[in-house]
Amino acid sequence: MSHLVRFTDGTGTIRVGLLTGEWLRPLAVTSMSDLLRHTVAEIRELAEAAGEPVSPAGTRLLPPLDGRMEVWAAGVTYRRSEEARREESADEDVYARVYRAQRPELFFKSPAWRVVTDDEPIAVRVDSANNVPEPELGLLLTRTGEIAGYLVVDDVSSRSIEGENPLYLPQAKIYTGSCAVSARVRPVWEVPDPLSLEIRMRIRRDGHEVFAGEAGTAQLNREPADLVEYLWRDNDFPDGAVLSTGTSVVPGLDQGLRPGDVVDIEIDEVGSLRSPVALGAEEVRRVLATRDGHAR
Repeated sequence: MSHLVRFTDGTGTIRVGLLTGEWLRPLAVTSMSDLLRHTVAEIRELAEAAGEPVSPAGTRLLPPLDGRMEVWAAGVTYRRSEEARREESADEDVYARVYRAQRPELFFKSPAWRVVTDDEPIAVRVDSANNVPEPELGLLLTRTGEIAGYLVVDDVSSRSIEGENPLYLPQAKIYTGSCAVSARVRPVWEVPDPLSLEIRMRIRRDGHEVFAGEAGTAQLNREPADLVEYLWRDNDFPDGAVLSTGTSVVPGLDQGLRPGDVVDIEIDEVGSLRSPVALGAEEVRRVLATRDGHAR
């Protein structure tokens, strides 16, 4: 099993590489956005021609986004998601209609610079009574919309804010600490069937499991390629993008996140993501300000 990664080496230089077991080999590109300006066939050639392994000493994996990359997300793509949205909403019918509609729900989630990764904090809003993690299969997309790989995404959301009014969705979904992705991206050529993967999520509080759920991507109501096609309509992603495909693992209304919780997500054949939970954005801001070696 190998993964595409973005990392800092022992000198603090940010690079892109191929991680196989304990071996980390740099690719002949300067950034993730540079990599995604290539076709998938070219990316595979770059991976196969990866350089000599670098010493793991002092290396650190970073979110696999940079430049002008963005994270977008799809909603109501699983039956459980549609049911959960109706449970929380004062306008239940809008979610039933979008679940059945030809056009998917797509929304902007985060710019590259605001994304957090493994062991970095996610945040619950201070003005929201109920906040949940949403484990999702993410698609790493080239500038032309080819699927280059798969990753784990946590689309952290405020159920209480969106439930009050669907027009509040941007506030429920887009804030500092609301988007976490795995540092490791499984190349597309190593995942023969992305619609046969199991997704598992656990929430631990004070060392005890308070929620566990699982689902399969076979339950996805939309083809990944169709979601990408809609995202690319009259839209430009010159540095590539990540598209999160929706969730079918949704904690109940009485199982929301609390500060100090730890969220663990695993997707078969893709990877894992662990996130501690903070209240508000300040802790996330501190991580973002220093992570890449410079203040923002």
